[in-house]
Amino acid sequence: MIPIEHIQFAAITLTGFLTLMLVFILPLNGEAGQVYNRSRWFMVAGTALLPVQFLLQYTLHFRQMGVEPAVLVNLLFFMPSAWLISLAILNLLRQSSLRIHDWQVGLCSYLVVVAILLGANPTGGHAILDVTPRLYYAEVVAAVVYALMQFHYTGQLWHEFRRVRLALDNYFDRERHGIIRWMRNSTMLLSLSAVFAPMVIFWSGPLLIVYTLTIFFCISYTVVNFYGYGFDRHHLNALQQVEQTMREDEQQQTAASGRDDSRELHEQDLKRITAAVDRWIERGGHLHGGITIQTAADDMHLPRYLLSAWLKSTRQGLFNPWLTHLRIEEAKRQLTLHPEWNNDTIAEHCGFTSRTYFQTTFKRITGVTPQEFQTRQ
Repeated sequence: MIPIEHIQFAAITLTGFLTLMLVFILPLNGEAGQVYNRSRWFMVAGTALLPVQFLLQYTLHFRQMGVEPAVLVNLLFFMPSAWLISLAILNLLRQSSLRIHDWQVGLCSYLVVVAILLGANPTGGHAILDVTPRLYYAEVVAAVVYALMQFHYTGQLWHEFRRVRLALDNYFDRERHGIIRWMRNSTMLLSLSAVFAPMVIFWSGPLLIVYTLTIFFCISYTVVNFYGYGFDRHHLNALQQVEQTMREDEQQQTAASGRDDSRELHEQDLKRITAAVDRWIERGGHLHGGITIQTAADDMHLPRYLLSAWLKSTRQGLFNPWLTHLRIEEAKRQLTLHPEWNNDTIAEHCGFTSRTYFQTTFKRITGVTPQEFQTRQ
C-alpha cells in the first residue's frame, strides 16, 4: 500500500501547482473579464488552503497520531475551501451579483464547526488533538454541518444553472449549454465529495486512499477547467451578454407592467408581434445561421423583450427551441422536395451550423435520421 506520507507530499505538490497556476493568470480586461478575475481570486483562496492543510498533515504527522487529529485538520481546511470554490462558480453564473446571504451561510457554518471542534475538550486535562470520544462525536457533527453547507450551495448553483440554461436557450439559435457544463460537472463532483465526507474521512487504509484520489480529481478538474475558461473569451462574453439581456428584459417588462393601459397594449402588441414574426418567417429570416434573439428582434423591428414575451405563448416557449422547430420543419420540406440534396446542403439551407448538428437535432426531435425520413416518404 502507498505510504500516507507519499500521498500527502503528492497532494502538496499538486494543489500547490494548481494554486500557482491560478495566481499567475494574466488579469482579463472588460466587464466579462472583471467578473472572471473576481471568481479567480475566490478560486485561489479556496485552493490555497489545500496545500497548507496537506503540509501540516505531512510535517506534524496528524494521521500517525490517530484518525481524529487528522480529521479535525481536514475539516478546518476543506470546509472553507469548498465554500470559496462554490462562491467562485456562483459568482461566474451571477456575473458578480453575489448576495449577503451567499457569504453568510458559509461563514456561519464554518464558525459553528470551529466552535464545535474547539469546544470538544474544554476541560478534563485533554488537549484539542487528544483522541477522545467527545472529539470523535464533535467531528461527526462538524462533518454533517459541512455536508449541509455544501448541500445549500449545490441547491443555489443548480438553481442558477437552470436559470442560465433557459436564458441561453432564449438567446442563441442553437444549444449553448457547453458554456456552463464544466461548472455543472464541478458542482456535482464537489457535492458528491461532501456527501460522503461524514463517513469517509474517518476511514483508513485503501478506502481513504481512493477517496483522497477522488478529491484530487475533483479539485483538479474544477481548477483546470476554470483556468481554460479564462482563455475562452467567447464563453465569457456570451455569459455576460446573456446575463445583461435578462436584466434588461426584466427592467423593460417591469416598466411596461407598471403602465395603466398595459393590458390593452399587450393585446395590441400580440397582434403586432405575430404579424411581424409571420413576415420574418416568410422572408426566410429563420434560415440564417448564427442569429440571436436580439438580431431576430432587430430584423422584425420589435423590442427584444416583447419578442421574448411572445415566445412564451408558443409551444416551445424559448427562442432556440422555437427556431429549431421552424428549421426542422423546413428541413422536412426540403428532404421531400429535393431527395437529391445531401445533408450538408440541407443543413446550410436551413441555418444549421454543421451537418453533424443538423443530423443530431433532426434525430432528437423526429426520432429518425434524415435518411430514414426520406425513405418513409
